[in-house]
Amino acid sequence: MAKKITREFLAKIPKTDLHLHLDGSLRLSTLIELAKAAKVPLPSETEAGLQELVFKEKYKDLPDYLQGFGLTCAVLQTPENLERVAYELALDNIAENVRYIEVRYAPQLHVRPGFCVEEVVASVNRGLARAKKEHNSTEAVRSGADIAFHYGIITCAMRFFNRHMSAYYAQLFDVMPHAPAKEVMPLASLEMARSAAVLAHQKGIPVVGFDLAGAEAGFPAIDHKDAYQYAHVHFLKKTVHAGEAYGPESIFQAITECHADRLGHGTWLFAADKITDPSIKDPEYYVRCLVDYVASRRITLEVCPTSNLQTIPSIASVAEHPLRKMLEANLSVSINTDNRLVSRTSVTRELELVCDQLPVTPAQLRNMILAGFKGSFFPGPYSEKRTLVRQVINRYEALEKQYLQPSAD
Repeated sequence: MAKKITREFLAKIPKTDLHLHLDGSLRLSTLIELAKAAKVPLPSETEAGLQELVFKEKYKDLPDYLQGFGLTCAVLQTPENLERVAYELALDNIAENVRYIEVRYAPQLHVRPGFCVEEVVASVNRGLARAKKEHNSTEAVRSGADIAFHYGIITCAMRFFNRHMSAYYAQLFDVMPHAPAKEVMPLASLEMARSAAVLAHQKGIPVVGFDLAGAEAGFPAIDHKDAYQYAHVHFLKKTVHAGEAYGPESIFQAITECHADRLGHGTWLFAADKITDPSIKDPEYYVRCLVDYVASRRITLEVCPTSNLQTIPSIASVAEHPLRKMLEANLSVSINTDNRLVSRTSVTRELELVCDQLPVTPAQLRNMILAGFKGSFFPGPYSEKRTLVRQVINRYEALEKQYLQPSAD
């Protein structure tokens, strides 16, 4: 009989985090320090106080979960702060053997006079690049004893925003005073897609993908299809927050209208009871076809267990999470944090919850780990991505023999 999957094993294996929000993943001590320096008022100036009042164990719903981002975004308005937070985020991941991350955020939330989208992204990139250089220059990496650290940046458009969320959005509403808000928001998304393409193809910054973030309720992805079409024809990879608050129709829309290569969350993929379109006469058949399409096209699901438990009251535990069905359907599934601060978690902790509460077999765990690397929007040539995957497989199999193989006696 194989040995139990232990936290020590999970901590040592190479991992990814493909769904990782920068503004939801600050160190709590850093948030307090930066808020004091910038004179941003906090509901508490202690870590325990903020965990009780803002960054909780359980939230009422997704909008409640998103409240803390007002505080984190408020301190991320300078190049120095963005660089520092990105650097620390990379270090925290490297420390737990996460060897590839994709950091996503909405640059337009950080724009102010004299500080444009391109400079926001460059600031974050400097922090990530510094951490990468430090790790990859170590003797362990140079000798092949450790795996090099890599990263990509995903720029997010916002499903919803108002003029108070950033100077950028305020200016946009000022120049379009008579336009309905639902017409203004897609224009900001399209401009974000244009900036992402310039950064990726002209500025040499590893912007690898485009995303649509924020609460789904009332703000369908199809409203932003022009931005996704622009990203698509300019060779940017696409991911969409879909199926986190809505069901299969949202996921179908992300795939067909937004060309999604991956799905953020995808929690309600199997929820035929959440289908509302009256033209869909057989919801169960619709879901079976959708699941088969996602499986056969290897559209990776960016599953964030703790985040889902915190924002979806009907899911009481990981054991009840649709992740079980995803694995049974042989879908490509990666396990992610979503927000290390807001969800008070790490990649290792997420994997430990999944292994303990489902549980999963060693083969299923291996598949999830490799799905993260294979489904990544790796910034280099495909040949380099294949090399990284092979290094990961070799390292994983060596640790598997050490920790999971049955003992000789």
